[in-house]
Amino acid sequence: MAYAGDGSGAVSPNATPLEEYWQVMADPKAEGKVRAIGLSNHSPEQLEAADRIAHVDVTQPPFSAVNRSAAPEIAWARDHGTGVIVYSPLQSGLLTGTFSAERAAELPADDWRSTHRDFTSGLVANLRLADALRPVAERHGATVAEAAIAWALAWPGVTGAIVGARKTAQVDGWIGAGSVQLTLADLDEIAAAITTSGAGTGPARP
Repeated sequence: MAYAGDGSGAVSPNATPLEEYWQVMADPKAEGKVRAIGLSNHSPEQLEAADRIAHVDVTQPPFSAVNRSAAPEIAWARDHGTGVIVYSPLQSGLLTGTFSAERAAELPADDWRSTHRDFTSGLVANLRLADALRPVAERHGATVAEAAIAWALAWPGVTGAIVGARKTAQVDGWIGAGSVQLTLADLDEIAAAITTSGAGTGPARP
């Protein structure tokens, strides 16, 4: 698998045109040197433009119960036979069930989270959502983190998730997420919690 670029940044006069860098990816696939090619952080419009040059085999957007803004990209991928491997389904630790307002207050000044809205003005809503995942997790004998990842995996069109960890022990808190099968009732409950909490952006359900 070969990935290209980050198409979500601000437009720069020195930016390489999508058509140019995607062709660089398309050529080795056409030559049989790579099996699949993908794009990370590209809008549906950018994906459509790339797909006219060569099929986008997979896209990689950020996606979680807090950050749902990639829903249109995921929908595009589903309609075009493109895989979706989301990243940051735990929203940098906010949806692990172990993060707290006290911990946020103790973040050092050089930690980007100390000034990010998810950990400042949006913190209360985000923690309220994480807490609402707890009963769902308990019904499945899972952790809050596993329920949060399972939610992302349950979104139509999502085929996998990349979950980060700073310590190996943290993996134990979410390694079973792939085995958690959320029910329609679970998804309804989580959608209601998203709406009620006011956490994040994007649709609460497909």
